Amino acid sequence: MASRSGASGLVFILSGPSGVGKDSVTRLLKEEDFPLSFCVTATTRPPRRGEVHRQHYYFLSEAEFERLKAQGELLEYAVVHGNQYGTPASEVREGLRKGSDLLITVDTQGARTLRAKLPQAILIFLAPPSLEELVERLQRRGTDSPEQVELRLEAARREMAELPNYDYQIVNHRDCLKESAGVLKAIITAERHRVHPRLATL
Repeated sequence: MASRSGASGLVFILSGPSGVGKDSVTRLLKEEDFPLSFCVTATTRPPRRGEVHRQHYYFLSEAEFERLKAQGELLEYAVVHGNQYGTPASEVREGLRKGSDLLITVDTQGARTLRAKLPQAILIFLAPPSLEELVERLQRRGTDSPEQVELRLEAARREMAELPNYDYQIVNHRDCLKESAGVLKAIITAERHRVHPRLATL
């Protein structure tokens, strides 16, 4: 896809409950070299096995994160399960400056804040087939204690209630990651072919 002129582009916001597969779907698009820019989220949580600073997340200290907040350099931020997460404004500005389309992966609270600041953003909700299956995924992941899994489940119930505020829904079935990524690519492709594309500016 050719870059557009000016500091604008399509902004896609992918959201959904923790453990539903947002990072996995995003990673698959990157591996396939799908023509899209990806916004790297900042967080204070420690990296998990295999995660790389600046590639998967900006892994920051509490002091570094607070500095970005104080300088107004986070478009949105929230505390999720005891760790801070935020979307660096510089990531979005740089993508739009290039005229590139951008994918931002956030929780539902972040999605609400981003749409208020980027009203032309296209919101996509990645949903589990059921909350029961989401619990199984979290347990298989093995990165959370039983108490943390229960907290994530409670949060997921609240997050699922946000679905009517989104433009699209993708149900991420077990062992169907490629299919979910395919639907996401189809949505992005369709939005690029709108007669009046929803170009965002920042």
